[in-house]
Amino acid sequence: MICAEVSVYPQNTQNANQIITDSINKLNQQTVQCKVGDVSTHINGNDDQVWQCVKSAWDSAKNAGQVNMVVTFSNTTNH
Repeated sequence: MICAEVSVYPQNTQNANQIITDSINKLNQQTVQCKVGDVSTHINGNDDQVWQCVKSAWDSAKNAGQVNMVVTFSNTTNH
């Protein structure tokens, strides 16, 4: 079981909220536990699920334009 904290920061766009919302929707379509916070989303699951979930959110965000994504991984779930 691992945990990831994910934040997406769209750059040079007027559609930042939509890009973030689309990324969160991709996360919520996965078979992992997601908890959306004010500036980041916490994901819990097995290694493969969490990595795939983060990749899915990245793909969604980068296809919408320039973005920065900050991810912190942990093998503890005390977040």
